[in-house]
Amino acid sequence: QVRLAESGGGLVQAGGSLRLSCAVSGRTSSILTLAWFRQPPGKEREFVSAINWARGSTYYTDSSRGRFTISRDNAKNTIYLQMSNLKPEDTAVYYCASDYGLGYNTGSWGHGTQVTVSS
Repeated sequence: QVRLAESGGGLVQAGGSLRLSCAVSGRTSSILTLAWFRQPPGKEREFVSAINWARGSTYYTDSSRGRFTISRDNAKNTIYLQMSNLKPEDTAVYYCASDYGLGYNTGSWGHGTQVTVSS
């Protein structure tokens, strides 16, 4: 089993930056991909970005590409989400999730970290 712990959220003004971290522990050899999701207030959870744990290939949505950068540090068993030029609509709880090859719904999830962007 893999355990995920997010950190780095907070309150930031529009146009600012934040870097989220997700510390990974447990059976990391079972991980195929790690991803960031977010859930804005009153809305459903949505995919933000993902990174292949072994190869480092990355995936973004049209909304996150160009403003967000996902990266990993395998030595520290940590992934990051560098967010820049933040907008009020980026306000959400951000979650880290793992995919063992059968999709994120069957993987592990962290408890989330709150990001609030003020206008």
